[in-house]
Amino acid sequence: MSDGNTLNGRIREFAADFGWPRLIIFFFVVALFITAPFVGVRVDNSFKDVLVRFGQNGVMVLAMVPMMQAGAGLNFGLPVGIIAGLLGSTLAMQLHLTGFAGFFMAIVFSLPFAVLFGLLYGMLLNKVKGEEMTIAMYVGFSTVTFMAIMWLILPFTNPTMVWGYTGQGLRTTITLDGYWARTLNNFLAVKIGPVFEFPTGSVLFFALMAFIMWLFMRSRTGTALTAVGSNPDFARAGGVSVPRMRVISVVVSTVYGAVGILVYQQSFGFIQLYQAPLFMAFPAVAAVLLGGASVNKATILHVVVGTFLFQSILAMTPSVINSILRTDMSEVIRILISNGMIIYALTRKTKVTK
Repeated sequence: MSDGNTLNGRIREFAADFGWPRLIIFFFVVALFITAPFVGVRVDNSFKDVLVRFGQNGVMVLAMVPMMQAGAGLNFGLPVGIIAGLLGSTLAMQLHLTGFAGFFMAIVFSLPFAVLFGLLYGMLLNKVKGEEMTIAMYVGFSTVTFMAIMWLILPFTNPTMVWGYTGQGLRTTITLDGYWARTLNNFLAVKIGPVFEFPTGSVLFFALMAFIMWLFMRSRTGTALTAVGSNPDFARAGGVSVPRMRVISVVVSTVYGAVGILVYQQSFGFIQLYQAPLFMAFPAVAAVLLGGASVNKATILHVVVGTFLFQSILAMTPSVINSILRTDMSEVIRILISNGMIIYALTRKTKVTK
């Protein structure tokens, strides 16, 4: 009897620590995969979609880790990094670069913008300690709005990119066909059966970016960054510059946001400008929280688990739920889960050090 009570206590402790909403969503995903064959949905095709979405979005979710570990909160200003990536990709297209060279140079072109934007963004957040997430959202929205004007007046001339009837101003959506569309997805892709195809390249690229993040977080700088997020006073007493570490976390997060949107673009096959980056931070935030992260602690495992669960819901819901109910509820469920996980994380009691 005592062993049973101990087991039940451990289960309740695990559920309380991991969070009942996360457990409910996990079992909901499992139920979707179990139900799929009974409503005429191919599991192999759905699983392929999940893997494609995982590789497509994973790096942007990784961008959340440095700022959360440094105590700077959830990076609702992710559009700042996304804008840097968009500048890099449009510059690479302007130079007519294609294939892996085009994708690689888009990353190279985006890095200076990401570092510069990250420095300015980080210095601003240092001025508003305690209100980082609110200000980050305003910064992200303001940057997107400013760039909506700049995309119209920047001197791009590539006919694929500019409006045909005026010859100036970038299109809202620009195709990457003939440039680097699905370059990573198709690299070493393994086809199993008539439908399933493993997107080896994009998954390997995510693994590479995760490994780089792992190395960084275990470096001297990364350790100091985590110390700042855990206990700023202790870190300061040890000679660590708290403002500097916070700025570094923002710069790294912004760089990962820039690279992440380039990975997203090649998988999606298009560059989306103007208002498209406005709400792209919310799915990334929801994914890392769904993986078990808290406002002030995130790991790569949280990113992997959260991205897989979140993208499983987005991939499976349209096919399974729609087949059962004969109506499209995928967008409703996506919004409920995204916003619900964010609200849950922000209202959950956590120990915050000052």
